[in-house]
Amino acid sequence: MSKKEFSRRDFLKIGSSTLAALGVGTIVGGWFDLGDGVIALAASEGYLVVDTKKCAGCMTCMMACSLAHEGRSNPSLSRIQITQNNFANYPEDISINQCRQCPTAPCVEVCPTKANHYDPDNANVRLIDPKKCIGCQQCIQACPYTPSRVIWNFEDQHAQKCDLCVNTPHWKEEGGPNGKQACISVCPMQAIKFTNEIPIQTGNKGYDVNLRTKEWARLGIISE
Repeated sequence: MSKKEFSRRDFLKIGSSTLAALGVGTIVGGWFDLGDGVIALAASEGYLVVDTKKCAGCMTCMMACSLAHEGRSNPSLSRIQITQNNFANYPEDISINQCRQCPTAPCVEVCPTKANHYDPDNANVRLIDPKKCIGCQQCIQACPYTPSRVIWNFEDQHAQKCDLCVNTPHWKEEGGPNGKQACISVCPMQAIKFTNEIPIQTGNKGYDVNLRTKEWARLGIISE
């Protein structure tokens, strides 16, 4: 496969080890230079998708996230954020804002200390090393989504984001793409799901999905 035949979509379908075997591109600081101005990270092997129509807005996921990572219950420190518009009608009133583990991650690209990086030892998950963070908040500004998926920890003074529970010192369960995620474990509505498949990157369609079962149709609420 030549560089000209190799597209962004092709890159997302295979891992970095396969790329190396094919001899495609050059590794530069963890990035793949595919030529013709195409630069990409090795794709993460894990993503969170949500169903905002199932979400009850209880914020249990936020509490669990804060407890697992920080050891204290503070929704402002949660790496997943639930926002509610009191002037909107159901089911458009609630949004779930989680890190997308972007295939091309602006937050990783702008970090001057490489605190925000992708971790090949943990299935290429994009995460932040708080010890290397200098508090410049460039990653927060670089995130293309509103609200930013990178959170500022105002208590410990560093940036942080969803790491799929790779680093949860206050939770005994094994996390990461091959383990559990605290938010999924506690959600009473089962409105959050882990997937290895790369979601559609356009708009919210790929990350806001239908997780409803036939029981929802019986209730006359919402179903596909």
